[in-house]
Formats: sequence, C-alpha cells, structure tokens
Amino acid sequence: MIEAAEAEPEYDDTAIRFLEALWGEGYLSPGGPEEVNRVVEGLSLKGRTILDIGCGCGGITLHLVEHHGAAHATGFDVERPVIAAARQRAAARGLGGRASFVQAPPGLLPFADSSFDVVFSKDALLHVADKDALFAEIFRVLKPGGVFAASNWMISHDGEPSPEMKAYVAAEGLSFAMASPARYAKAMRGAGFADITVRDRNPWYREVARGELERLKGPLYPAVTAVVGAAYVDKNIKTWEAMQKVLDSGEHRPTHLRGWKPDAKG
Repeated sequence: MIEAAEAEPEYDDTAIRFLEALWGEGYLSPGGPEEVNRVVEGLSLKGRTILDIGCGCGGITLHLVEHHGAAHATGFDVERPVIAAARQRAAARGLGGRASFVQAPPGLLPFADSSFDVVFSKDALLHVADKDALFAEIFRVLKPGGVFAASNWMISHDGEPSPEMKAYVAAEGLSFAMASPARYAKAMRGAGFADITVRDRNPWYREVARGELERLKGPLYPAVTAVVGAAYVDKNIKTWEAMQKVLDSGEHRPTHLRGWKPDAKG
C-alpha cells in the first residue's frame, strides 16, 4: 500500500497561484518545460502512452502531449484542486481527447497491469513514504520494455536529517518523506527495474533557487502579493531561505531517475 496524507489539500488554490507565478503557468515545481525536457532527454515519446504521477495542475502532462507527441497522457494526483485545474486547462487547449486526469486517494495506483509505455513524475514522489511499494506499483503499471523517467527532491543521506533540513521541511509544512538517491535506486532494483541511472541536479537548482528567492524579495513581490497576500509571500520567502541553506550544504539533492522494465521477450 502506498501511503500519503490526504486530509486538507496541500496544494490548494492559493498554493497553485503562488507556484505558477514563480515557476510558470501549469507548473508546481521548478525548471518549467526545459527541465521536463531534460528528464526525458533521449527518449522517444511519440505515439506512446504516458502516466504522469503527481501531475499537479497539468502543465507537464499537456507539455508531453503537445511537444513530445505522446498519443495519450494520463495525469494522476491525490489532490482534488489540482486535478480540477488540470482538467480545465486540457479543455481550454482542446486536448481533452489526448489527455485525461485521474484523482484517487493515496494507495495502489488505480490502473491495470501493463497500462503505460512510460511512467513520468516531476518532484512528487517525495510525498510517498514507502518507496518499495511505490516502485512496485510503477513497475506493475508499466508495459514490458517501458521506461520510468522522473525528477525528485531527495536528501543526500538516509537516517537523521540535519537541524537545517528539519527546519526546511518544517517551513514547507508539506508531507515530505525524503530519501537518498541510493535508497531510490535500491527500491527500483527491488521492483525489477534494469539499466537504472541517477543524475544529480543539486548544482543546477541551488543556483536557480537563489534566483527565485531574489525575485520573490524583489520584482515579483508586488505582483505575487496582489494575488496571494503579503503574509503568504513572506512565509514562502522564509521557506526559500531555509531551502537555500540545505541546497548550498548539498543535503538537499534534486535528482533525475531513469529505469527500464525488462521486455518479457528479452
């Protein structure tokens, strides 16, 4: 069983508006379409069926259809507000026939075995505590010969986080269940994935985050405050300051993952 919190939405309308102001329309994680392109670099998605786990408000799911030629992309998220926003965005772009969005509570993925050519995720898997169950489910819904490609926020080590990391996670106020890249790779191997690759993105994001913080404190502040209120922006400035410390120390490690489900015929 995959477990995560599903009480009050962690990404409500205010959070969506704030993160989109910072990261772009339809994006609730950093890097925009350019970072999505890096996650799937070298993969041919044309004509493929894709599952986007933790799809948020749908920007990435639609990007994979519009710019990578996916035949159909299914966005999945446990939270209702983001799925409602994603469905509206797909309809507005006339992509309802090639993109669908599924909301379900935390647990087993609500899809049949061998349903997708590709499973994608962008900075969402850190919300799931049981990494072994998570990757067993991802492996199950992938077709033989299919690929898993993701970006995720990780911690450099397993065990007790530093006081600085604890302070950052507390500032976020989200259900973070961070694990190390080595722990993720172990869970992937245990599920049956082959040709696993791990790519460290800390050097990239620690500088991007520094720029985000400068923008929040400076040119973005009036516009974002007008949308979500000064108190909300001020709280997030403190969160970014706490995050910058663990990015600079190297304890916070955004990382790309990739692995293949062996072809049954191979």
